[in-house]
Amino acid sequence: MKKLFKDLSITIVVSFIYYYIKLPAINPSNKSFWYFLAFILAVYFFQSLGKGKIKNFAHESSTNKGANPLEEIIKNLKFRKVKKSNLKNAILIGSIVSIFLMIAIVNLIASPLFMSKAYSQRIEIDKSSEFTKDVRSLESSALPIIDKSSSMRLGDRVMGQMADLVSQFSVSNLYTQINFQNQIIRVTPLEYNDFFKFISNRKTGIMGYITVNSVSGESKLVRLESGMKYMDSAILSKDLNRKLRFKYPTKNFGEKTFEIDEDGNPFWIVPTLSYAGIGIRAKVNGVIILNPVDGKAKFYKVEDVPTWVDHVYPADLIIEKVDHWGKFSDGFFNSIFSQKNVVKTTRGYNYTVFNNDVYLYTGITSATGDESILGFIMTNLRTKKTNFYEAPGAEEYSAMASAKGQVQQMNYIPTFPLLVNLNNKPTYFISLKDNAGLVKMYSFVDVVDYQKVVVTDASDGIAKAISNYLGDSVIIDQTTLIETEIIIKKITSATLDNSTVYYILDSNNNKYKALLRINEELLPFLSPTQKVKVKYLKKTGLTDLNSIE
Repeated sequence: MKKLFKDLSITIVVSFIYYYIKLPAINPSNKSFWYFLAFILAVYFFQSLGKGKIKNFAHESSTNKGANPLEEIIKNLKFRKVKKSNLKNAILIGSIVSIFLMIAIVNLIASPLFMSKAYSQRIEIDKSSEFTKDVRSLESSALPIIDKSSSMRLGDRVMGQMADLVSQFSVSNLYTQINFQNQIIRVTPLEYNDFFKFISNRKTGIMGYITVNSVSGESKLVRLESGMKYMDSAILSKDLNRKLRFKYPTKNFGEKTFEIDEDGNPFWIVPTLSYAGIGIRAKVNGVIILNPVDGKAKFYKVEDVPTWVDHVYPADLIIEKVDHWGKFSDGFFNSIFSQKNVVKTTRGYNYTVFNNDVYLYTGITSATGDESILGFIMTNLRTKKTNFYEAPGAEEYSAMASAKGQVQQMNYIPTFPLLVNLNNKPTYFISLKDNAGLVKMYSFVDVVDYQKVVVTDASDGIAKAISNYLGDSVIIDQTTLIETEIIIKKITSATLDNSTVYYILDSNNNKYKALLRINEELLPFLSPTQKVKVKYLKKTGLTDLNSIE
């Protein structure tokens, strides 16, 4: 009895230390729970062996130095002869092995081999939406031209100017892109420089965070009245992950983000997950919002998350779901062999902000992964609403190569494209940087016709870059157009500056002008007495038409 008590006591102490450090979820759907259970059984097994047997076992396991200890235990235990009299040890060995067999079997049953339909339906994708209707035309004053790497440089520069903070704190690399008071910004917290800086500042906490305006590049340090104490760089009870785990021991945590509400108060946003099988086919079922200042946390169901929160669904999880949608829609074996209708996301993704929400977008390409896209998806990271827009054209890296090729003698480095609606066409915006990371040129590349590339010196400004790209085109907000029906009384054509222009006189003697490109399938075939629907911005002596149907 004394040995049993001793063995249990040591097992409990060692297991608690493991739990305190590794923080596994006490949830059977999480792999970390079963690894923790196997660890407990292994610790108790070693205690029950006795000193002499432990030495012998250690000697047998030491032949493979550098291997994972738990894997060595299982490997050796599988083939270790267990005496019939030692039933307890046999049960322990069998239990450890059974845990890993159970995980493998459950996940095989829940895999795409048997559940391909469930995998293809992890995300609902609307194919009926129109890009130009969902995404308003680009305004130069609302283009987030500052990417994450440039934001990090600006943030470091701000931090370097704060003599009272720079020796104590560093800047986190998070830089979450959010919509804040109708502005597109990136926000990131400060962190403790090291263990000793945490000890000296643990009572006051971290006194601020950095914001970078993604449009203007304005960066600033926002100082807080009360410091943030629950952070990634804190330790012991102030460690953010430990605070979350002890508060919610059964929750599965997704990728956390740092955001601020509309009043500028900082919060950690932590999605919670449910799994099919053990640790696979993750699904967001809620969000924990934790105040890093006082440690207060609250769990919200997905439908109840406050609207100021922008990142409910982790980007990598969305990409995974879209890939499963594209891969398994026609079954598991089709995804491997014939690959009919199999598509996948391209190699990267980016964020854009409109309608007061943050959206993830990425191209959709064929299973062979060529250098073109069939279209692209956009996902609202707060609601998970996802639309697919058909737009056969260049994938992102091809567009980057096209932009770089325009000034290849400069050896500039292109940034990953930002997708915008430029004059009612999906268009890539790309910055070109030098080796020091400074933006030297702006480039616009037509998604559909990626041979159309225009680069402009960054010193001329983004408005000039847009003007250079559009040429004689103009950006029109479709909601401001006037729509009416007219009856054609007379129509003639002329060629001006290599462009065909049609002049129309209607039955009320109003005069209109229309470029061939606004409807080249209709204009050449119009004749008097025909009724057509036209749209224009404003009526003048000779009204310019923006649309004719």
